[in-house]
Amino acid sequence: MKTIGFLMLILILVATVSTMAYVGQPKAESPATVIRPAGAAVPDSVLAEETKPAAVVKMTGWMKFDPAKVTVNVGDTVEWKNTSIVVHTVTCDTKKAADPKHVALPEGAEPFDSGNVSAGKTFTHTFTVAGTYKYFCIPHEKMGMVGEVEVKPVAVK
Repeated sequence: MKTIGFLMLILILVATVSTMAYVGQPKAESPATVIRPAGAAVPDSVLAEETKPAAVVKMTGWMKFDPAKVTVNVGDTVEWKNTSIVVHTVTCDTKKAADPKHVALPEGAEPFDSGNVSAGKTFTHTFTVAGTYKYFCIPHEKMGMVGEVEVKPVAVK
């Protein structure tokens, strides 16, 4: 039991140090991106434009995206919720990856990056191009914090 507790302590320390190294990095937002504290009041004008997310992914203290893979349709919004006590990012940009295999963008899709998402906050992104998106958390990429969104085309009737 002491070994497990010691390993947990080391994991938390590594995560905290890697997060602290990333804090203060600039935040890049796209027009399809909204960062808002969880539970924050939203003006009616914004509510009219926003819809419930098609999928919600938790950013956990175990340095994982949960679930690691979601499937949505073109035009759907995915919400990432930071349920941990450390800063995370949702980054889909090969220029920012330590390992380019952790990023995939369909042809015609633009890279995106949440910037720092603090504990209790959320990040949303609306997907407009069908295909596979692989993304990662900048401070925890080397710890295996990677995820995937499969975006299906919408059938035209």
